[in-house]
Amino acid sequence: MHALAGITAETGFVTRQQLSALKVDGEVRRVIDQSRGIWNPRDLSATLAVVSSPSGPYDDQAVGGAHFRYDYRAGSIGGDNTKLRAAYELELPIILLRKIDNGIYVPIFPVHVVGDDVERRQFLLALDESIRFINDPARMTEGQRRYAERVVKQRLHQPEFRGRVLRAYKTRCAVCSLGHGRLLDAAHIIGDAEHGGDPVVVNGLSMCKIHHAAYDSELLGVSPDYIVHINEDLLAERDGPMLRHGLQEMNRRPLALPVRKVEWPDRQRLAERFRSFREVG
Repeated sequence: MHALAGITAETGFVTRQQLSALKVDGEVRRVIDQSRGIWNPRDLSATLAVVSSPSGPYDDQAVGGAHFRYDYRAGSIGGDNTKLRAAYELELPIILLRKIDNGIYVPIFPVHVVGDDVERRQFLLALDESIRFINDPARMTEGQRRYAERVVKQRLHQPEFRGRVLRAYKTRCAVCSLGHGRLLDAAHIIGDAEHGGDPVVVNGLSMCKIHHAAYDSELLGVSPDYIVHINEDLLAERDGPMLRHGLQEMNRRPLALPVRKVEWPDRQRLAERFRSFREVG
């Protein structure tokens, strides 16, 4: 999990090739099965990782806030399901690999198996250590539910959003083209708490941390014609090289767009956000 964290901090996602030969303390480990959704290494007592695909044949989905329902592998209640059941019984953490494209995954970890419903042929996964002891996600208190919803946003939706956006922009800032993934965020055009603030690529921009902060502070705006604008008061200031080169020189610069036009920022969302920038400026 530590090795995976290093990769996802840089790119926001991992490839099947990386998962098939992950370097861990000088050793090469496989973290994904060659063809199945549940990976059960022979030398481990329990499942190491499970794959969930929105377009797959199984009904995997988030339920009750910060829990995730994961279907048994079809065929029996045994087989590959046995070691996943062992992860539940031994209380061992596993890795959830969310597929976002062919051969591309966003790893969510550590995840705990907290339920085994044989009748429905489903496991229940807790997406965070802090909520793994909630016995019945269908009967949470209002406070627990609010907390769980915040957890699933932070642990599931935000990492997937970052992975999709950084991949679309080839791990570069759309404003300045900085290519160091650890310094890049997926910025929402419309905030995730607002109407239209869905965690989809067309509502996102890959931005380095300084430009993301400037965008959220309405010091930087992006017009619907994909041009970067800097707050006029900020343009008039005199300061060091970071202000001059990092912000002022970005004024009127065209946004670097994804290769695929279907992933370009939504013009209507940009227009709505740009009005806010203009009002503040």
